[in-house]
Amino acid sequence: MDQTPKKFKVVTLGCRTNQYESQAYADQLKQLGYETASENETADICIVNTCTVTASADNQSLHEIRQLAAKNPGTKLVVTGCASEQQPERILKIGGVTAIVANKDKESLISAIFPDLEVPEFAITHFECHTRAFVKVQDGCNSFCTYCIIPYVRGRSRSRTISEVVQEVKGLIANGFKEVVITGINVGDFDGAKPEGEKPDSLADLMRAVDNIEGLKRLRLSSIDPDEITDDLLDIIVNGKTTCQSMHIVLQAGSNVILKRMNRKYTRQVFMESVDRLKAASPTFSFTTDVIVGFPGETEADFNETLAVINEVQFAKVHMFPYSERQRTRAALMPNKVPPQIIKERKQIVLRASEQSAFALQSRYVGQRMLVLTESADEELIYGHTDNFLKVFIPKGNWQSNQILDVELVENTAKGLRGVVIGSCND
Repeated sequence: MDQTPKKFKVVTLGCRTNQYESQAYADQLKQLGYETASENETADICIVNTCTVTASADNQSLHEIRQLAAKNPGTKLVVTGCASEQQPERILKIGGVTAIVANKDKESLISAIFPDLEVPEFAITHFECHTRAFVKVQDGCNSFCTYCIIPYVRGRSRSRTISEVVQEVKGLIANGFKEVVITGINVGDFDGAKPEGEKPDSLADLMRAVDNIEGLKRLRLSSIDPDEITDDLLDIIVNGKTTCQSMHIVLQAGSNVILKRMNRKYTRQVFMESVDRLKAASPTFSFTTDVIVGFPGETEADFNETLAVINEVQFAKVHMFPYSERQRTRAALMPNKVPPQIIKERKQIVLRASEQSAFALQSRYVGQRMLVLTESADEELIYGHTDNFLKVFIPKGNWQSNQILDVELVENTAKGLRGVVIGSCND
């Protein structure tokens, strides 16, 4: 009787929520006796968790599906995620695709593959190739920004309970994770999955509950809109035991005209007020953000307002997206499209400005001692981040990933702050 273990491959594109879901699939399959296939091995089951946030993401999703079908003949090839919602007919035409699982049924994907088996719970116990674990607390979005297809393919907002999240984080800590990132499609909509008529839990309630879990070293909050930073949320972020002094607050544009056309629920002034409140409460607080360039109707003056915010805030990192037209969105019907060449030029300008912004922020910390959680390494160096998300590298020596080190920051460079280890802070 053949005792060769069955193999699987999971390919993930797009957001942290997709990364979380794919890790849950991998954990479920391993509990069912499957093993991860190497790059050169043929897998019995292949799952592609797709993305459709841009045209490039669509194309990459289709490419990955074709590649898996070609390299794994006879496999059960299951496709899920946002691109499969957007263009299921195109995906089903790819030879070898066994099934498409809708986003609303994502948590039952493994059960659909094995209808006669008792399938383990859809939850994660570890996060492969990462020292920080993403924990999905919410899915879907109610915002309907004019450029975004996600509410159409992910559905309306829905949340997990705080007790479910706490239990999952405890499992991750037991498996050695020191840092957890709370994430979702629109995490600011979190309401604790309370029955109708009951007072919903707030995101601050969730962060406070996770912050109190014994053994956790760092707690981060993923992407949030500036108008969703309540006083209660600010309090737990700034004063928590493990909460990091850094936050990803979404800008998208520095122009109020463009923000209104995007159907964003805040203004440039609200964004800056949120930044100022956090900086006043915690002087070392840093920020990362998202920016879209080339939105329909974006003038040179609008674009310069975005640059002005980047220069003023000094973001640790800017995620820059050239506007990508998505069918079924209102922005696709808007006039005054920005020419592709102008979008390309503005993209390069933002990339340079964001690099300069990060360098200026890093410069303020040269000579200071800070704790660094190590994350990745090459042959000579090991890399990590401070709790306020400054990138640091040190000589590799005997250090490993997932260690907290006391580091003196001695030099600012284009690839981050060079550090010298003073000592280890690991238990």
